[in-house]
Amino acid sequence: MMNIEKIELSTLIAGPCSAESQEQVLECARSLAGQGVKVFRAGVWKPRTRPGNFEGAGDKALEWLKAVKSETGMAVTTEVANARHVEAALKAGIDMLWIGARTTTSPFAVQEVADALRGTDIPVLVKNPINAELELWIGAFERLAGAGIKRLAAIHRGFSSYYERIYRYSPEWQIPIELRRRIPGIQVICDPSHMAGRSDLVPLLAQMALDMKADGLFIEVHPDPAKALSDQKQQLTPQQFREMTSKLVYHRETKPADQKQMQPLRNRLDDIDLQLIQDLADRFRVTERIGEYKKDHNLAILQSDRYKAISDTLTGKGKELGLDEDFIRLLFETIHAESIRCQINKKNTI
Repeated sequence: MMNIEKIELSTLIAGPCSAESQEQVLECARSLAGQGVKVFRAGVWKPRTRPGNFEGAGDKALEWLKAVKSETGMAVTTEVANARHVEAALKAGIDMLWIGARTTTSPFAVQEVADALRGTDIPVLVKNPINAELELWIGAFERLAGAGIKRLAAIHRGFSSYYERIYRYSPEWQIPIELRRRIPGIQVICDPSHMAGRSDLVPLLAQMALDMKADGLFIEVHPDPAKALSDQKQQLTPQQFREMTSKLVYHRETKPADQKQMQPLRNRLDDIDLQLIQDLADRFRVTERIGEYKKDHNLAILQSDRYKAISDTLTGKGKELGLDEDFIRLLFETIHAESIRCQINKKNTI
């Protein structure tokens, strides 16, 4: 088990996607200093998909963050992706570092950052990898912990999805939930800005994150998003940030009386879940019998027309019952994939 210590976090970490100029950084910081923001974020080095886009102002922007710290008293944080970034950030007195989604994807890059941080006690936040790979995310924490970094926390910024969705990156809330189970005590901060990809969706996702017991929010705020040099569409103005934070609902801790009131409903859920497991077991036993028939009569395992017909029928029925279409489709795809596996195994063992 990793020896992870909690970071003294403010609920709100905010600032521009990129530090573009000292004037822009200070203007943004001044607008946030009186809004409950204790940690100011800004990207100094920006990994971009293609060359030619704004890749950050580089080392000189560290001086701008030092000016924010000096003038407003806020702590400052920036992203690092290699050993040179770490060295420069530590030398500049940056209070907290974060590792971006692209870096988390590369074990070599994470290890380089971990080695550069060895012997320090700076807090490090780790964004989830772009794809839904929990093991890569956990591996990043293990590499940092192995280098002696104890103050670690996660940033949940959403995942690439096969399906076109309303969000830029799908939340996949079950993944940070599983991360908490696998790494007890880990703090999880939500980045609704990257998740949304659109400023109008940021408040909705921020509240959803708090409903899921996020330990904090990581928000992109820019004095004039239309003129931002990166991620224009997902950044809030200071006024939009103020309006959002004034409406956020922070939930109280669950008390014994709440547990008592919910217990009958939880018992009912347990009964339903057990029945679901029994029904699935029965379904796969029938699937194996179908696999035997296909084997005996030289039939292909995958029957595409039937699969499409059933998928459409179940999705339509789910919609009638008020269930999310994407959820039903994904659920049936998972069940169907397991059915195919069962038939393949049966065919190969008969």
